[in-house]
Amino acid sequence: MSTEIKRKYPIGAEISSKGVHFRIFAADHAKAVLILENKNSEPTYHKMVKEKGGYFSLFVPALKEGSLYRFRLGNKENWLPDPASRFQPHGPNGPSLTVNPHFKWTDKDWKGLSMPGQIIYEMHIGTFTEEGTYAGAKKQLKRLADLGITVIEIMPLNDFPGHFGWGYDGVNLFAPTHLYGSPSDLKDFINEAHKLGIGVILDIVYNHFGPEFNTIGEFTKRYLNESHTTEWGSAINFDDDSISEFFLTNARYWIEEYHFDGLRVDATPWFFCDKGEHFLSKLTKVARKSAKKKSIIIVGEDETQNNTLLKPHSQKGYGFDALWNDDFHHAAVVKLKGKREAYYTDYKGTPNEFISCCKYGFLYQGQYYSWQKKGRGSPSLFFPPESMIVFLENHDQVANSGHGLRLHHNTNYGVYKALTALLILGPNTPMLFQGQEFGSEKPFYYFADHSEDLNEKVFEGRKKFLSQFPQLENEGLNIILKPSDPKNFLACKLNFNEANQELYSLHKDLIHLRKNDPVLRKTSKKYEASILGENSFLLRYFDEAEGDRMLIVNLGVEEILNPAPNPLLAPPEGCKWKIIWSSESPVYGGDGTAPLNIPQWKLIGFSSQLLKAVKPSKKKLAKH
Repeated sequence: MSTEIKRKYPIGAEISSKGVHFRIFAADHAKAVLILENKNSEPTYHKMVKEKGGYFSLFVPALKEGSLYRFRLGNKENWLPDPASRFQPHGPNGPSLTVNPHFKWTDKDWKGLSMPGQIIYEMHIGTFTEEGTYAGAKKQLKRLADLGITVIEIMPLNDFPGHFGWGYDGVNLFAPTHLYGSPSDLKDFINEAHKLGIGVILDIVYNHFGPEFNTIGEFTKRYLNESHTTEWGSAINFDDDSISEFFLTNARYWIEEYHFDGLRVDATPWFFCDKGEHFLSKLTKVARKSAKKKSIIIVGEDETQNNTLLKPHSQKGYGFDALWNDDFHHAAVVKLKGKREAYYTDYKGTPNEFISCCKYGFLYQGQYYSWQKKGRGSPSLFFPPESMIVFLENHDQVANSGHGLRLHHNTNYGVYKALTALLILGPNTPMLFQGQEFGSEKPFYYFADHSEDLNEKVFEGRKKFLSQFPQLENEGLNIILKPSDPKNFLACKLNFNEANQELYSLHKDLIHLRKNDPVLRKTSKKYEASILGENSFLLRYFDEAEGDRMLIVNLGVEEILNPAPNPLLAPPEGCKWKIIWSSESPVYGGDGTAPLNIPQWKLIGFSSQLLKAVKPSKKKLAKH
């Protein structure tokens, strides 16, 4: 490796006071040329120095930030962007830009994140605001802080083809997409979030590259492992140390240079490792080491519900902090919509399912799962409740409705509010999807902008995927909109002026309770849950010092518990129950709340209430 400057990362363009040092991994080639694209003159060509192990490097004296460059490999004539480009100002197919990573951070006192007590907000920068930029999103951070959000989970930012997309088809993993602003704009967004007490984690996609403008394979074929196949084609070759280093460096880069507070790893079942330590185990170690003294969180999306991710390294696990829990969502949707189809087939939306999520995490921990015609999951009974991220909406599930409609549409409003209370006041880690907090009327569709031929293939693939839902298939799938139509992307942009004040107040009040109630705010709570009736259940938190709390949830019509042989309904000795919150408050569009247990327990239909154990005042005791 050249010693002109001390490098921070093994690949990419790094700036010093004396110039710029370039380094690439191009193991399939005998030579490489750096092309500097000058604005006012012809490009210049610079032969790179071949190193051991398939690397090429070159130091260019006096070169500054803001210089455009590409590479030419072997005897080929095509010009290629840097696989570790820090910015692609003209998109994935254009030249790379040398970037000075310096930024005036003001978050030196920010300690980072740990899972207990977090409230997550999933965000897509391109549709979160009308501007669709980091700067536009920054303007709304104060609003999220006022709501009580503690973590923003940003959908992938790596540069991708076209003018819009979800980001999961990225090809420049080190370059935050030019569509949303500059690298400094992204840092400014994160810095402001930290100032307001909000952490930011990044959704990363390491199991495949996008299908268009993906030139990394031209540097070396070693990036792919042809012996394994994913939903998107050949798998990434994580058994190759140089390839693993590329992705591990990327994780370091986001945490060190952008001060991200953690990562959300997409589709973890599609990481294949046939030898040595699994890549995901390496990833969590490298990410935490990169954060130094700052605490970060690593979240996984694992459809197979594999407990290896949550186990610590000492138990041969991968050391993740939390996983998305689809089971909670699926049970809730069945209860709200009444349809058990496609991947909702194995759920009923019963009280048992909801209290099992609260107590045990995943519902499927190895049992037979008829939709997949095999067992699903692995034992997860004893992981801490905060390691399960629960949600009523996320980007996938809203879009997978076919119509792109939010969950509060075409469902029982009372049940929706009651399940929102369980989501936020339950022991698991709640996550909201952008706009959910104010009942956004904006849809969220699947959108992606590719070449004409690929756009048609993506559209056909989308229709094939959604054909698993009978009501969509019976409509001839005609309601499914083209992902490539710009109008559908623009339709998803949030409008904060349309806020449903009832739902906004509901979410804000519940979050305030979770964060400020002396019992609910504790990161370690003793709790129990129990079924009360066909559609009702309770969740009770025990606290001798502050008084117990009990959440009553009734997802059906009014119920009278007579008899009521359930000891969890009884208040602590010398206490009585007092309602301190109800989803039936007129503030949330309800009819008001009558006492629940005078003399018998009478559960209001389609509602939830939070009760506090209180001791009768001395004045009242004297009257008796």
